[in-house]
Amino acid sequence: MMIDARGLSCPMPVVMVQKKVQKTRPASLEVLVDARVAVENISRFARSKGYGIAVEEQGGDYKLTLTK
Repeated sequence: MMIDARGLSCPMPVVMVQKKVQKTRPASLEVLVDARVAVENISRFARSKGYGIAVEEQGGDYKLTLTK
């Protein structure tokens, strides 16, 4: 499962992740963003919901992998 939130400003990337987590409760979720602040906000939200998080930087974009 993947969310592509590149080009969106906060809080939209976090809102998209919140909705997906609340609706489907995925065991893993990948999120693409292009802003460091989105990485920080999504990471904070994911940890509060019990997800582990890995972040990879890919040429100015970030790939976050959330896992339970």
